[in-house]
Amino acid sequence: MTKPSLSTNDYSPWPHRWAVVLCCATFPLIWVGGLVTTYDAGMAVPDWPSTYGYNLFLYPWTTWVFGPFDLLVEHGHRLLGALAGMLTIGLLGSAILSERRKWVIYLCVFALVAVIAQGVLGGMRVLLDKRQLAMIHGCTGPLFFALACSLAVITSRAWREAKAICAADRSMLAASLATFVLAYVQIIFGALLRHVSVDAGPQWFRMAVLFHVLTAIVLTAYILTFAWRTLGKYRGTGWITHPTSLLALLIGVQLALGVATWVVKYAWPAQLGVFNFAARYTITANSLTQSLVVTAHVATGSLILATAAVLTVRVARIMNWKGVALPFDLRAKGLAL
Repeated sequence: MTKPSLSTNDYSPWPHRWAVVLCCATFPLIWVGGLVTTYDAGMAVPDWPSTYGYNLFLYPWTTWVFGPFDLLVEHGHRLLGALAGMLTIGLLGSAILSERRKWVIYLCVFALVAVIAQGVLGGMRVLLDKRQLAMIHGCTGPLFFALACSLAVITSRAWREAKAICAADRSMLAASLATFVLAYVQIIFGALLRHVSVDAGPQWFRMAVLFHVLTAIVLTAYILTFAWRTLGKYRGTGWITHPTSLLALLIGVQLALGVATWVVKYAWPAQLGVFNFAARYTITANSLTQSLVVTAHVATGSLILATAAVLTVRVARIMNWKGVALPFDLRAKGLAL
């Protein structure tokens, strides 16, 4: 069976355009979802899929735009989620019409199933009023964002034109996958910390903080070591070095935001209490500063995960897979990467 050509003559930019717009819509969705948790606004609207009995899209805009802030962020989160769902439908439709790679179409189908499941999960969190569902919902959102970013890479012209520029280096692929897994574990521990039950004892909070901090240390050390080795080995190969450099930058930003999150939510370290600026510092619950810093910390974690996913698929693209056993043989099915 003849393989489909990877030439750009039959390339359609529309799946890539849909995927990029989906990424641009999903990141604000994650940000607003973080605000929902920060302000504990998950039950600002008690019904679903309607909003106070109205159709989601027909709810009077003046009521939620000029109403209580928790209603604004919760209903806005629902509208952004609906937008992400419609964009995923558009992505799948464009892939069906123009993609010759069947596995890409299957991946778009999976993305549609995932966004629907995410919406249902959010709805069940409201109907059942369960914090555990809110935590799961917060953990699966970044996964969908990572999937959307991966699809943006896979459907791009650069993916078609990329060449196998390195040997079948399984260690590089394993290292990028490990970065993705560690970043996701850190997101899970962060979600546990943000959703600790009010009935839980202080030991549960201390344990959540401990695991979150330890994972942060491991992830930071791993990413910086990985970046140092990768940037040296693949110098001049922007396909690999650009996302690697971005990972190193983001982990530094995330560390700063993590420290800032502790300060705005709890206190300056006791050792700084002798300084005037720390002695006069007062924590204001749900202040603008606190909400922006905490939510930025959550959103940056999703950016790290998505960047690790992009790096992983890029590494897989440029590898020379000759002689390497794949979990499912694309070549035997006549499907090109």
